[in-house]
Amino acid sequence: MELEEIINIIEAWAPPESAEDFDNVGLIVGDKSAKITKTLITIDCLENVVNEAIEEKCNLIISFHPIIFSGLKKITRDTYVERAVSKAIKNDINIYSLHTNLDNHPRGVNFQIAKQLKLIQTKILIPKVGFNGGMGMIGNLKESISEIDFLKYVKKEMNVQSIKHSPFINKKIKSIAVIGGSGSFAINDAINSKVDCLITADLKYHDFFKGENKILLLDIGHFESEQFTKELILNFLKKKIPKFACIVSKSITNPVNYF
Repeated sequence: MELEEIINIIEAWAPPESAEDFDNVGLIVGDKSAKITKTLITIDCLENVVNEAIEEKCNLIISFHPIIFSGLKKITRDTYVERAVSKAIKNDINIYSLHTNLDNHPRGVNFQIAKQLKLIQTKILIPKVGFNGGMGMIGNLKESISEIDFLKYVKKEMNVQSIKHSPFINKKIKSIAVIGGSGSFAINDAINSKVDCLITADLKYHDFFKGENKILLLDIGHFESEQFTKELILNFLKKKIPKFACIVSKSITNPVNYF
């Protein structure tokens, strides 16, 4: 199957036009006329992922995060970006990324988080003008639970080791906003939506003050919040191209470690 055919199927699902202006989505490395034999799906396209693609005989890597985010002035082996790109080129491996276009998809990254948490009555947190979708998602638990029980529930369902959170607001939790990856920009939107909690990642020290005792803020980690995106992409491809060979990467790409 030609790469261009695969790209057309993906982009009909998650149009590049729906990505944020700062993003770099689409074909990052490769040739649209290439014949694709097998695909590896990953969150990050690092050198160890390219090595895995070589071992698994995959000549296409579909990554959530684009390995080239800003311009490259050289391709050596001095940085993790250059090492991944140079090895992919050397081994005729194509790299395609979908990022904020999948964040903005109505059944994309944040829908996947909501599904993992078994939220009901879901809707978009921040609708994107001109598109059927937007950033984040709001939903409800079937029953209200205490803040402590909710933290335990999130740890279990999202498979996280630890959670950073703002001071407890001393109320039961039922309505939840979720936004995968860096979501501090959505704090005020979550407060205005009258939810009890916002689950996201990459909150800075002063962000935790912004809860203002109106909302519980949870930082579960960037990778952790997006970890189920690989299965989202895999399931889509298997449904649209049943005979297309694709696998989920087993390589560890989360750069954050816990002691």
